Amino acid sequence: MAIVEPVGVIGAGTFGTAMANLLALNTEVLVYSRSEELAERLNREKYRFGVKLHERITVVNDFSRVAERCQLIFPIVPSDAFREMMRSITDHLRPNHVLIHGTKGLDVTGIDEDKIRTKGIDRKNVHTMTDVIRQESVVVRVGALTGPNLARELLDGQPSASVIASKFDEVIDRAKLVLKSRQLHVFGTHDMLGAELAGVLKNVIALGSGILKGVGLGKNIQAMLITRGLVEMVHFGQALGSDKRAFFGTAGIGDLIATATSKKSRNYMFGYRIGSGETLEEVAATSQELAEGVRTLMITRHLARSMRLRVPITEMLYQIVFEGHPVDEAMNYLITYPYDVDVDFL
Repeated sequence: MAIVEPVGVIGAGTFGTAMANLLALNTEVLVYSRSEELAERLNREKYRFGVKLHERITVVNDFSRVAERCQLIFPIVPSDAFREMMRSITDHLRPNHVLIHGTKGLDVTGIDEDKIRTKGIDRKNVHTMTDVIRQESVVVRVGALTGPNLARELLDGQPSASVIASKFDEVIDRAKLVLKSRQLHVFGTHDMLGAELAGVLKNVIALGSGILKGVGLGKNIQAMLITRGLVEMVHFGQALGSDKRAFFGTAGIGDLIATATSKKSRNYMFGYRIGSGETLEEVAATSQELAEGVRTLMITRHLARSMRLRVPITEMLYQIVFEGHPVDEAMNYLITYPYDVDVDFL
């Protein structure tokens, strides 16, 4: 049996914990938490989110230990904290490190969220997480972990599939070696931008799907929204420079179906609560982890306006979530909207 290298995970949230447990099926795992108290508690109790941590997992509060022992590292932190996290660890990173992130969100450079809402946003200010890794470190070999990976299902031992996107075959091969198991099937792709954008944009559609369910609408309308949402994702992705094929694979439509139909999806449930009558502030205040789709919706709506893109689902969901537009009126508009975006699927 081949010796599998030890790996690092940055972030002890639900998805970071789930991936650490999966990685530990094959090798030793060092999980870096910025909270010393949390690291000590997890090492002592060996439980997180109601699930027992694998015996091969060690949680540390000193990233230098991770950098020294692990060449292969998986950063899995929220997108709004990703750049700050990279800046905090960059002194410990070397060109021989390999970073594969698992964050499905966008980074906005130089503009805070209030300014985005009032002044808009330019394409040059929007970055993927792989962009951030390259900008903030000397690491060259980077990748993205995407696909239908509901953290709760992974924590519960349910089978799934992931896609590793990278320009480097070595990155894909090393990721497969440490990740593949009876629980997780791992595929590879060289289309990094397409895989990342598919994983990011589907969160917005998942919010909308949850809103539909929250107001009491059924599967027929949910299917219509998801179908039209996929078209909008492709349209948006192509405008940002990605190949449309990524949206029709595991990282695209596969992830979209899982995230937009499951009560174990944070984005779906966030939308469900909005549709049930709660405000953005109420849902955010009582959520353990904020759904990535909320921030993505804010960014993509203003980006679409600056790029003059016609994205009616994104626009209407923005009005519901951020401007308090009546949900019933918005849903009626989306249902009756003559959607004829020109996308060649063949």
